[in-house]
Amino acid sequence: EHSKSLKQFNVAVYLFPSPSSGRLRVERQSEDSVTLSWSSGRHRLCVWRFPFRLEILCEDEVMVTFNSKGKLWFEKLQDPPSSIGADLCLHGFSHVYGLPEHADGLQLRDTRDGDPYRLYNLDVFAYDLYSRLGLYGSVPLLVAHKADRTLGVFWLNASETFVNDGQTPPVKRKRVEPQTDVHWLSESGVIDCMVLLGPGPQQLFTQYGQLTGYQALPPLFALGYHQCRWNYDDEADVKAVDAGFDRHDIPYDVIWLDIEHTDGKRYFTWDSALFPEPAGLQRHLEKKKRKLVVITDPHIKVDPDWSLCREARDGGHLVKNREGHIYKGSCWPGESYYLDFSSPDTRAWYSRCFGLDKYKGSTPSLFVWNDMNEPSVFDGPEQTMPKDAVHCGGWEHRELHNLYGFYQHMATAEGLITRSGGSERPFVLSRSFFAGSQRLGAVWTGDNVASWEYLSISIPMLLSLSVTGIAFCGADVGGFVQDPEPELLVRWYQAAALQPFFRGHSAKWTKRREPWLFGEKVTAAIRTVIQERYCLLPYWYTLFHLAHTSGLPPLRPLWVEFPGEQSTFTVDNQYMIGGALLARPVTDPHVQEVKVLLPGSGEVWYDVHSTKAHKGGQTLSLPVSLDTVPVFQRGGSVVCSLDCGPFSLQGAADGELYLDDGHSFSYRDRKAFCLRRFSMLSGRLLCRPASEGGMFDCAAVVQCVTVLGLQSRAADVVLRSERHSRV
Repeated sequence: EHSKSLKQFNVAVYLFPSPSSGRLRVERQSEDSVTLSWSSGRHRLCVWRFPFRLEILCEDEVMVTFNSKGKLWFEKLQDPPSSIGADLCLHGFSHVYGLPEHADGLQLRDTRDGDPYRLYNLDVFAYDLYSRLGLYGSVPLLVAHKADRTLGVFWLNASETFVNDGQTPPVKRKRVEPQTDVHWLSESGVIDCMVLLGPGPQQLFTQYGQLTGYQALPPLFALGYHQCRWNYDDEADVKAVDAGFDRHDIPYDVIWLDIEHTDGKRYFTWDSALFPEPAGLQRHLEKKKRKLVVITDPHIKVDPDWSLCREARDGGHLVKNREGHIYKGSCWPGESYYLDFSSPDTRAWYSRCFGLDKYKGSTPSLFVWNDMNEPSVFDGPEQTMPKDAVHCGGWEHRELHNLYGFYQHMATAEGLITRSGGSERPFVLSRSFFAGSQRLGAVWTGDNVASWEYLSISIPMLLSLSVTGIAFCGADVGGFVQDPEPELLVRWYQAAALQPFFRGHSAKWTKRREPWLFGEKVTAAIRTVIQERYCLLPYWYTLFHLAHTSGLPPLRPLWVEFPGEQSTFTVDNQYMIGGALLARPVTDPHVQEVKVLLPGSGEVWYDVHSTKAHKGGQTLSLPVSLDTVPVFQRGGSVVCSLDCGPFSLQGAADGELYLDDGHSFSYRDRKAFCLRRFSMLSGRLLCRPASEGGMFDCAAVVQCVTVLGLQSRAADVVLRSERHSRV
């Protein structure tokens, strides 16, 4: 017998509450099998004894078979690895999605011709495109979709994982039904596999949110535009960039500082020569209602004279090597320790580091960026931590590798909440992520390249994140590496303004790329799309409230809104923003025309620029210029937009508007919010409460209503209202 106890790391114990459960009923039983049912009895589970397998049925149709090919595997614990695996057959499905993060298309490819999809968080600079190797984060959720059913397979394991999928398309003349065979193989841990039965996309997203948590409701400023660079030089540089946005009439909400703002790469410090008055800088920005974000990476510079390093070492907050000594690796500061975020004590200590009394030079308007938290170790295997490094409880790093960044993200978010006494919502961006990261903040797609190919691939990458719960996501505008040509930069701004997290970012060896540095034509085009983003903030905020309460992501593949239309299943160059807007960013150079699929044979789509109506169920060839990007509003929808204060309503039939103070937890703790439903019925636009219990003082008014698709000019417009001091 091996001296180590026979135990394996169970992610669910450390992350998620147990899901609700219900009683199963025995329907049939024999020597070879037992059939169980639950709830209404529509779904059944058949357990076969030999060979062992599980079948999930809806009515009499088998949907999922667990261990269909006999690949169930649970290796006896060895030192160090002890692998596990299982296979499932998804009957009737040939379109599968999810398993981020990979720089690949939205639909998962058949892996029988090559490598499996790898889930292993790594720092991959200027990553390869169309690769199945893992990138910065991992969500082990596979989503399968067909016209009448959406289901998910959630493999809750944080060790290195490989996923093979073999897709068999239907062959009608041979009566061959489609199916997808999925094989999961993880280096360690336990088999904790959950099947989400839908039946539709919206139900699936809610079920997954019930398991892992819903998207955190971000503060409103976080949905605006963010300006970042590695690095802005000093306080004068930051103020000059800030003034540049004012001078060129370009709105923005947040400016960011990378690692060079610190004292020798010591996080929670400031370079006193470059940033002598950091609190004053934050107050300068806050007067304009703008915020500052700074970076905090998970490594700690080895410096016994630095109080934070001593606290981490003396408090037992550091990862150890296999010999039991403190683990050291190389990163930006040089020789570094790595914080053991798997320890609750370490997370609590780290959270306290964000306190205003401890983080000198910080103010309540300072927010945080967690980078390099895969973790990145420059001299480590695959530029990460060795698998035999030891964490709290004696767990080897291999057991929880994909959770490391999640744990730092958790501690940082909690630190910002605690800093405010629990009243203010945090904003934390993390490069590394895992299932459940959505309840902590935002993520982005890492170190991309300034090329048309990376602009194009960013769309399916963000859609893959969205369908696996990570709703607050974005890609660096213009590409982090290399210098974008002006046309590419404009097209990237146009795309990113129509995506959840909107940040321009670039490496220190690239040319400066503030929006006004490329000539007036480019400046005007960028100004327009950023202003349009701000006009749509009420709509975006309402969509994030929906994600926060139901799991439905703001960014959606077409098949989410049109689940029965086969033509949408493979589309990944256009998407829905909520249920009302369809966007088709331009991702190729020098184009004068793009093709746009308008789904829904009974739908009407309105070009938001020209207001021209188009019938659904067709592919349009649409002329484009540098200052246009195709966006359509769905007939029968209401979109609330903002124009210098008052709201404008554009639409035809139905929509919602969510409002709160935009920054605190009062919406949750004191029900201080407003959720209104707008609907058009028999020529009347009605505005009514969409939920009970909310009450919010609001000075905003509806300034105008634009109705598209009227057959004739309205003869009269009559306003009737019930006066309220509150809404």
